[in-house]
Amino acid sequence: MARKPDSYSVFIMLTSGHREVVRFTTIQEFQKWYSGELMPKADDTNFISVPIKNVQGEYMVIRPSNVAAIRVEPVFEGSIDRDFD
Repeated sequence: MARKPDSYSVFIMLTSGHREVVRFTTIQEFQKWYSGELMPKADDTNFISVPIKNVQGEYMVIRPSNVAAIRVEPVFEGSIDRDFD
């Protein structure tokens, strides 16, 4: 049986060489932001908000035209299955 990720780390690589990491609770939450906010404005030089839900009072904005790549990685926070033979 496949394990279910606890969240997803999204690595946003910018054309400047910087890399930012944000977390989404579900892959659907990321897909909604990606297809609803980022992709329609892919060539835009105006700032858009990147949701940061786990840090109170902090926010991040990026220029969609400066996003070079995105990597999505599942995060498993539960215990590790170990064989104790």
